Amino acid sequence: MNSETSPGPAFSICVYCGSRPGADEAFSATAAQIGEWIGARGGQLVYGGGRSGLMGVVADATLAAGGRVVGVIPRTLVEREHAHRGCTELHIVETMHERKRIMAERADAFLALPGGIGTFEEFFETWTWRQLGYHDKPIGLLNQNGYYDAMLRFINHSVDSGFMDGSQMRLIETGTQWLALLEKLVEAAGFPTPDQLHVV
Repeated sequence: MNSETSPGPAFSICVYCGSRPGADEAFSATAAQIGEWIGARGGQLVYGGGRSGLMGVVADATLAAGGRVVGVIPRTLVEREHAHRGCTELHIVETMHERKRIMAERADAFLALPGGIGTFEEFFETWTWRQLGYHDKPIGLLNQNGYYDAMLRFINHSVDSGFMDGSQMRLIETGTQWLALLEKLVEAAGFPTPDQLHVV
């Protein structure tokens, strides 16, 4: 794509999610709706570059709706996660650290969907980076169908136990409705309200 003649994306959202689809078909349906929403509003998806699981679903939906997709994947995971060769940009890097750095730099906001250990790690690291002042970009956690209920209870237990406090909790947005959460993240990142964004 010629950056000199093509307009940039309206906004850029980094999505963390599972490389598996999960047991509930609703997870894939929501990932597809999120990708479609991003693409239809001229947005850009930044994600881990895989074609499997929820990762592939959200990427395919974004592309189908006319959005840009930036995938970043370590060389060692190209085969395991089936690198998505259809990405607008596919960056194959040498380390996980490089992957996460590029994803963070290319995003205006972050959204974690249901996923496994990799999703947990990315979400917590991005949250930690914001607390330490490495970035000040909004972070969202989609608690779809109560998926993160137990984790959120434990986090609140940490607050009650004196290892965290309210100021840290205010660095993230949690929600059960994907649309409301996405709109809040885009607005918090300083972009036009969603109804002002161009829908393709």
